Amino acid sequence: MKNQKQQRISQTTNHFDLLSEEIVFTILDLLGENPIDKKSFSLACKSFYVIESKHRKNLRPLRQEPLSGILTRYPNITHLDLGLCPRVTDSSLTTISNLCESTLRSIDLSRSVAFTGSGLLRLAVNCRNLVEIDVSNATNLKDAGAAALAEAKNLEKLWMGRCKLVTDMGVGCIAVGCKNLKLISLKWCLGVGDFGVGLIAVKCKEIRSLDLSYLPITDKCLPSILKLQHLEDLVLEGCFGIDDDSFAALKHGCKSLKALDMSSCQNISYLGLSSLTSGTGGLQQLTLAYGSPVTLALADGLKKLSMLQSIKLDGCVVTCAGLKAIGNLCVSLTELSLSKCLGVTDEGLSSVVTKHRELRRLDITCCREITDVSIAHITNSCTNLTSLRMESCTLVPREAFVLIGQRCPILEELDLTDNEIDDEGLKSISRCPNLSVLKLGICLNITDEGLTHVGMGCPKLAELDLYRSVEITDSGVSAIACGCPNLEMVNIAYCKDITDSSLMSLSKCSRLNTFESRGCPLITSLGLAAIAVRCRQLAKLDIKKCHNVNDVGMLPLAHFSQNLRQINLSYSSVTDVGLLSLASISCLQSLTILHVKGLTPSGLAAALLACGGLTKVKLQASFKYLLPQPLLKYLEARGCVLHWRDKVFQAELDPKCWKLQLEDMVP
Repeated sequence: MKNQKQQRISQTTNHFDLLSEEIVFTILDLLGENPIDKKSFSLACKSFYVIESKHRKNLRPLRQEPLSGILTRYPNITHLDLGLCPRVTDSSLTTISNLCESTLRSIDLSRSVAFTGSGLLRLAVNCRNLVEIDVSNATNLKDAGAAALAEAKNLEKLWMGRCKLVTDMGVGCIAVGCKNLKLISLKWCLGVGDFGVGLIAVKCKEIRSLDLSYLPITDKCLPSILKLQHLEDLVLEGCFGIDDDSFAALKHGCKSLKALDMSSCQNISYLGLSSLTSGTGGLQQLTLAYGSPVTLALADGLKKLSMLQSIKLDGCVVTCAGLKAIGNLCVSLTELSLSKCLGVTDEGLSSVVTKHRELRRLDITCCREITDVSIAHITNSCTNLTSLRMESCTLVPREAFVLIGQRCPILEELDLTDNEIDDEGLKSISRCPNLSVLKLGICLNITDEGLTHVGMGCPKLAELDLYRSVEITDSGVSAIACGCPNLEMVNIAYCKDITDSSLMSLSKCSRLNTFESRGCPLITSLGLAAIAVRCRQLAKLDIKKCHNVNDVGMLPLAHFSQNLRQINLSYSSVTDVGLLSLASISCLQSLTILHVKGLTPSGLAAALLACGGLTKVKLQASFKYLLPQPLLKYLEARGCVLHWRDKVFQAELDPKCWKLQLEDMVP
């Protein structure tokens, strides 16, 4: 009898209920970032549902409307990301301030434009534990809103990029009210000048990171900035009001500075740079992109920087003497970026890499004068490279790419877009077992044979770009899908021989979240359905110019792809029915539908109305006056931006002709 009673109790007891809350919290911590996993976990039983509600600390809703119910269910939210909500009203901010009064520490409003200073004031006053606020792109925010932010007395990090109506007055209020600030970004706050920046520097003594990109500041605020004792990261990108004379009077640099960005500072030469860096011996990262020419004099000025690890010179004119001088620096660089630099030659580049053997990251994108000589020196000297970007190094012969795999075995990222690499080069690169990012766009010499080697040797591959690599077929894609199950991003755009078979193979890669197959005429709805059914994390999909994809392909997407946020259906065979079915995808935010002949004004209007989460839509200009004007106003009020394109129908060029046309455009 006793055993029977115990059996009956055992049958009616949920064994999950016997787990302590701490154990379940530990299980949830191990689930990772995929929200679907935690949602499925919470639906296992009532106790898990309750515990998951208590455990969740981060929340990223798609719309503001259900905020009250969501925040009631999740009472312990510390970080609230509203970046996906195009319109967050003062009413929503009031709801947040009431329900998250004691827990909220961080809020992201970076893509929302509907709130005012009134809503921010309630948030700042009620949520006393707030330490991070992002109001970037709040283009309607004025000084009153900035003054409201100043009431968040414990604020440590504040992003205000592109708040163009805020002036020195508003920033002054923040400086006085938020004295614990450690990071502030004022990028593109065009109404803020020397006075406002000076107040930040004088009042906020704990500043570690300061972004003043494109502000109309001059030398007047520089002394105060450089006196900040804890300043580690200073961004002066595009500050055209600063020149050599601005730095000439400075007697001491900023000793605590570790990272300095002076990109696009056209009025600063080696003289100003030398003055600024005279007292910054601890500088580790220096960015001078699109600035003055890299000459011997400029490079000599860097000799004082004994701790320098990273130099970025993207877009600069580089002299051979300047590169050689960088090579002779007494420090050992770990990162060097020469992307789109004019004047990079084999002699100069070889000199640099030979001296800096500890380089981990090298970017020589569009260095069109280098040859196999440079590649030989790079691979022979820098065997610890983890990232090599060399797009459009068109003078490098195919034989040189074999050296990369032979000598740089720990590569994790490799960009060979628009190069002469062939299958032998890919066979060599397959010796890099840690490779996670491989870009092979516009590589016309590679075939399925090379991809098969990559599939067998690079099991950690997560991102593969085969854009316009037209010799690739289903066989190569199948080999990649079989050997690289962790693929997250695949681009096979304009690989004309790809069929549904490739999509069937890729559907086995359950982590796939970005898939681009535009210009693949043999792909049909059958292949797309396979991706939709098995790749549940799919977030971005581009099937432009896949003429054989129709409504049949949209229905599986509507049912299974509930994480889809961005889709391009241009030039497809989708009709009103297929488009309207996508309304069931609550995450869908971005929609591009150009030259879709099966759409009618009434069907398009119904779809736009039904897809309540849309924030960006690209449409043919011919629809502008065919859609009801009240609908357009309603969409705008809802936070959806409509982009009208008057683009004529374009026939596809032969790939090799396309590349020749591209080369003609390059100076």
